[in-house]
Amino acid sequence: MSSAGEGLSRPLPEQVRSHVVELASQILGSMPAASVPAPLKGIARFDPRKRAKLGGTPIAAQLETDKKFRELVAETLTAGWPELVASLAEGTVPPAAEPVMVAAAAYLTRPPGWAEMVETAREDLERSAVAAEGSAQEQTVTRLREQLAAQKAAAKDEAERLREQLRSSRSEVSDLRHRLHDARERARAAEARAVAAEEAAAEVKATAVSAGSATESELRRLRERLADAERQLEATRRAAREGRSVEDTKVRMLLDALQDAAAGLRRELALPSGIHRPADSVAAVAPGSQGVQAVPARALADDDPALLDQLLALPQIHLIVDGYNVTKSGYGTFTLADQRSRLLTGLGALYAQTRTELTCVFDGAELNGPVPVSAPRGVRVMFSAPGQIADDLIRQLVRAEPTGRAVAVVSSDREVADSVRRMGARPVPAVLLLRRLGRA
Repeated sequence: MSSAGEGLSRPLPEQVRSHVVELASQILGSMPAASVPAPLKGIARFDPRKRAKLGGTPIAAQLETDKKFRELVAETLTAGWPELVASLAEGTVPPAAEPVMVAAAAYLTRPPGWAEMVETAREDLERSAVAAEGSAQEQTVTRLREQLAAQKAAAKDEAERLREQLRSSRSEVSDLRHRLHDARERARAAEARAVAAEEAAAEVKATAVSAGSATESELRRLRERLADAERQLEATRRAAREGRSVEDTKVRMLLDALQDAAAGLRRELALPSGIHRPADSVAAVAPGSQGVQAVPARALADDDPALLDQLLALPQIHLIVDGYNVTKSGYGTFTLADQRSRLLTGLGALYAQTRTELTCVFDGAELNGPVPVSAPRGVRVMFSAPGQIADDLIRQLVRAEPTGRAVAVVSSDREVADSVRRMGARPVPAVLLLRRLGRA
């Protein structure tokens, strides 16, 4: 707001300007429409709360250039502050008057020396601002000093805490050093005991080696006695009645296998029936007889289905199938129930063709409870008991067979194959059975 023509060298202070514009905006709203200056007619229609804020610049400019409008605003100010206006008209400024009111009244009423009054009010406002700024700075300094003191106290407490932690750490390090020393002493003592134990073990081993020859002699003697006992037991079993015990059943199965083998050999060679002689009752292995372990010697690959056909042709052979090992190789995408059903159906068809004794073993650990299984005719289905796996049940079935009977175990599990081979059974890869069932 420039007032060089009225005697002001600088625009009104912002506080004074805002007060003058506020007074003018209040009067503008109460003026008749015909008396409102043309530049302010649009502003006069503004909301009273927004009139001074939105129309401040046009109102200030109108007060600067429109003497009549300014005098109208001055009349309102005189009515509200008559004593202040009268004192200014006399050229005196009341000591207790606010600089903003003094400058606004001087600017609107224009008494003699009003420009000096405005400048004096400006200086008073600037001094007040400087004083307020200095007071704020003092308050800031005081606040910063208080923060610095608090930080110093916190740093002191933190340093004391760290010193205490350092003392505790030093004590812990000393304790750990003592423990390490004790542990090293115990380790050295343990090493000495280990050396002594190795020396003692070497002495014991030397003693055992020196006594080995005597032990071997005693072992051969005991084996001979055991062989005699087994021969006597075999003779006793032949004389016992049929079906009284598991051992009698083993003997019967072995005798049936030998009888079927002899009958088949007699038919193939067209031999006449012979007369049974007492020497025929002595158990022995006939020269050139074929057992279950001799079948693979015919230059057949381990995955050739013909190998399984040769095994199934043996008299009284018992075929034991590792159920889930076979189904997961051939039907791994099916559910367990569908895997069992698919395999048992194929085994039923295999029994109908060969009349071979078939036993299918499943792992019972994967079942939540009893499972109804419809076993085909001629197929024995067994689940392992709780706490037992199917591999152990298969080994138990192999051990239950009499020595000399042909037994084959279908499983691709190397551990199962190695263990049953040591017990005299013939391991067969699962792929052989799957291909044989596929042919059926």
